Amino acid sequence: MDAEFRTCIDACNECAIVSEQCVSTFVHEAIDAKMGRCIALCRDCATIARAAAALMARHSELATEACHLCAQYCRTCADECRRQDATLCQRCAEACDRCASECELVAAPSGAALRSATSR
Repeated sequence: MDAEFRTCIDACNECAIVSEQCVSTFVHEAIDAKMGRCIALCRDCATIARAAAALMARHSELATEACHLCAQYCRTCADECRRQDATLCQRCAEACDRCASECELVAAPSGAALRSATSR
């Protein structure tokens, strides 16, 4: 696997794990609308992060598009998690930010061209 993707794949996997931990921790508690949005975004973020990691791992021709979408989800999730008081939510925001940054690098036109050249 290319080193260029490895960092992003690792960030996506960590984001998915921490997002799922956040969901598992808070889904059974009485939640208000604010926390409900956070849980929904964490679920979505975990799903797209796993998908982006899988597409990069198999060098899918649509991996960069998945990374672009993943970065958008991660930024939105991170913003929502930062609004929560829980330490786990703050950790989730950090993991989402890291994943978004790595995915933005992969999705950037120069990153996409580099990855295209290295996969040949």
